[in-house]
Amino acid sequence: MLAAMTHTPSSSLNVPTFLLVLLASTTVVVSQTSSAEWKVPKPGVKEVQVPFASIKPTATIKVGGTADWVLVTDNAVWVASTKPNAVLRIDPATNSIVATVKVSGDACSGLASGFGSIWVPICGEKPELVRIDDAKNAISATLSVVPAAPEGGIATSEDSVWMVTDKNGTLNRIDPSTNSVRQRISIPPGSYNPVFSNGIVWITGVESSVLTAVDADSGKVLESMAVGLKPRFLAAGGGSIWTLNQGDGTVSRVDERNRKVTAKIRVGIPGAGGDIGYGGESVWPTVFGVPLTRVDASTNKVIRQWVGEGGDSLRVGFDSIWITDYKRGLLERIPIQQLLTQ
Repeated sequence: MLAAMTHTPSSSLNVPTFLLVLLASTTVVVSQTSSAEWKVPKPGVKEVQVPFASIKPTATIKVGGTADWVLVTDNAVWVASTKPNAVLRIDPATNSIVATVKVSGDACSGLASGFGSIWVPICGEKPELVRIDDAKNAISATLSVVPAAPEGGIATSEDSVWMVTDKNGTLNRIDPSTNSVRQRISIPPGSYNPVFSNGIVWITGVESSVLTAVDADSGKVLESMAVGLKPRFLAAGGGSIWTLNQGDGTVSRVDERNRKVTAKIRVGIPGAGGDIGYGGESVWPTVFGVPLTRVDASTNKVIRQWVGEGGDSLRVGFDSIWITDYKRGLLERIPIQQLLTQ
């Protein structure tokens, strides 16, 4: 377990400011429209729906009893599985599994790439953080830095690895050269999922319904802004941060430069689980029952939804969307061009 949390002036907000941020965000959240008042049929937006089975994947890969988190790197696609508990490497040139790295428990809280490694938070009887050498396809280190909860996440910046380690909102900054925590930063409690983009680490606060921006150089908390209800998963692209809001089934768009919400898109997919990615000038949320939605980033409009069995996690790369069918333990590869024209 981690030692007691320490603070420095650059690593946390002072207490009065932090409380004011939370109070302000709570006030905004209460006044937001509930999912029932959006008048969007559940699930999704009916007028743009087609069957998910109408999509023709170029590859369907069986990875395990379940298939969860997906990660795309420069030369590979990685996916987490159970039965076995493992992280599998897929060669995108052949769509074949080229390595299976077994881990001690469920890879429950995202995957990240950086510093020649794949970083894998593990849940279970012995939670930990596993570092996989992506050249050797083997575990190179095991860190006693534990994920806060399942459905969390992990991110890498230019010099650090970032992961929330408790429900109180402790963002850990890990030095990859020593595999040790170099900084602990206080963010709103109930924050779990980070993404790095353009010098800032962005973290969703599912319990406070805010998105928090942290300077990746200093570790200073820059701002916490209200978004949709219970934001969990997030993606960066098109100059924006996009949050999938589990509470009201919307997607919020936040401008990276001015850190303001510029759109709240009615997608109609509330509930637990899911994921969101960016590519092809589109935003791609996924949840059970509505495995794929396309939001046009130029208009903030829902263009198409595919409904049916499948979905849970996705990433974009190699001109494709790589999406898991969690329950059946499958990873599917779908050409983006097919989706843009369907």
